Amino acid sequence: MYLLYSFLLTLGFILLLPRFALDAFRSGKYITGLGERLGKVPEIPNSDRPVIWLHCVSVGETQAARSLVRALRESFAARIVISTTTVTGQRVAREAFGDQTAAIFYFPIDWSWSVRRTLQAVKPSAVLIMETELWPNLLRECRSRSIPVALVNGRISDRSFGHYRFARPFFRRVLRDVSAAMMQSESDAIRIRELGLPAERVTVPGNLKFDSSEIAIEKETTEVFRQRFGLALNDPFIIAASTHAPEERIAVEAFQQVRLALPNARMLIAPRHPERFAEVASLLQRSGLTWTQRSNPSSTQDQSSEVVLLDTIGELRAAYPLADVVFVGGSIVSHGGHNVLEPASLGICVVTGPHTQNFAAITKALLAEQALVQLPKGEESQYAAELAAAFTELLSHPETRREIGEHALEVCLRNRGATERTMQALSGVFADTKILNDSVPFTALHVSTAK
Repeated sequence: MYLLYSFLLTLGFILLLPRFALDAFRSGKYITGLGERLGKVPEIPNSDRPVIWLHCVSVGETQAARSLVRALRESFAARIVISTTTVTGQRVAREAFGDQTAAIFYFPIDWSWSVRRTLQAVKPSAVLIMETELWPNLLRECRSRSIPVALVNGRISDRSFGHYRFARPFFRRVLRDVSAAMMQSESDAIRIRELGLPAERVTVPGNLKFDSSEIAIEKETTEVFRQRFGLALNDPFIIAASTHAPEERIAVEAFQQVRLALPNARMLIAPRHPERFAEVASLLQRSGLTWTQRSNPSSTQDQSSEVVLLDTIGELRAAYPLADVVFVGGSIVSHGGHNVLEPASLGICVVTGPHTQNFAAITKALLAEQALVQLPKGEESQYAAELAAAFTELLSHPETRREIGEHALEVCLRNRGATERTMQALSGVFADTKILNDSVPFTALHVSTAK
C-alpha cells in the first residue's frame, strides 16, 4: 500500500509539473521553497536541547498555534522548529515566531527520501501536526526512529472524513504511527476513532483557536489604520475578511446597496490569498467606488475613499478593532469558512455565509448563544442582497449589533483553556523523550495564553 501511495504521489507531482513551471513565471506560489520541499532543509545546529517540530499547514493553523508555541517555550527546555505548506503560512510564521524558533521551513513532499533528509537535518525529539494532516511516509519514518507524532487541535471535516473512509484499511495502518490525537471536539474524536486510532490515544482538549484569538492586537498598527484612513467613530465601518472569488464582488455589490441607506459607510476588503490582490484591485477599479490600497504610499485620497484594499500580510488582526461589522469569507463559496474567532473575541459582530464546515463546532457554539449572524443557503445571485440586508440592519441598530458582539466575547471567554489541557496531554507524549526528561515538570508551570 505504501508503494502504491508513493507511486500515486509521484504521478500527481509529474502531472502538475506544467502548472509549477507556469507558476514560476507568475506568483511563485508552488515553486517557492522547492529545495526545502525536497528535504534540503538547513541543518539545525547541534545543541544539548531537544527539538520539537511543529507543522502548520497555512495561515489559519499558524495563527492557532500562537498560544501553543508560547506554552511549549515556557514549559519545556526544547528548541522549536516550524514548517508550513503554503507561502502565506510561511510569511505569517516568520512574522509571528521568527524570534522564538530555531528554524522555519517548508514542509517536505511526502516521499520517503525527502522526509528522511528533513528528519536528518532537524533531528526532532517529537513532531506535532496542527489539525489533521496524515502524511503516511512522514509518520512511518518517524515511527522507525522512535519519534512520537501527535495531532494537535485535531479536526476532521465531513469532506476529509469521506476521503479517509474511502481508503480506511490504509489509513487504519497509517494511524498506528500516530502516538496521540488531541481533537477539537467530541465529533472529531469519534471520527478519528472510527478511522482506526485506538481510543486510549484520543483526547478532546478543545479548540486552541479560542486561546490564540486573545493574543494582543498590534495597537500601533491599529492606530495607523485609524489615522491614515480617517476612520471616524461615527462612520459605519465594515470589514470583508479572508475573502475568495466571487465574495469580493458580492461584498462590493452589497456595500453599494448599504450606502444607499448609510452614505457615510466605508469598507475594507482583505482577500485571503495575496496572488489575488491585483484581481480585486481591478474589480474595485471597475466598481465606480472610490478606493485606495494599504500598500501604496499615504495620500489625501486615503481619508475619503469608500473602500480600502488591504493588500498586505499579517495586518488584518490590527484592523478588526476598528470595525462595526465583520464578514468572514470562505463561507459564501463552498470553501468551509475561515476563523470567526479573531473578530468575535474582540466583541465585534460577525457575519458569515452558510458554508462553515471547517469551523463547525465554533459556529455551532456561537449560533447557540445568538453570537453570530449566518446567511442562509441560496443561489449566488441572492447573496449580495442578503449580505446588504444584514449589514444595513446591524449598522442601523447599534444595540443589536453590540449585543451580538458581547455574546460572542462571552462564548470565547467560556471556551478558553484548550492550551493548558493540550499541554497536559503532551506531557504524556513526551514522557520517554529528552523533551520531558530535560525540562521542569509541566504541572509546576503557569501557562500564559496572552502577551
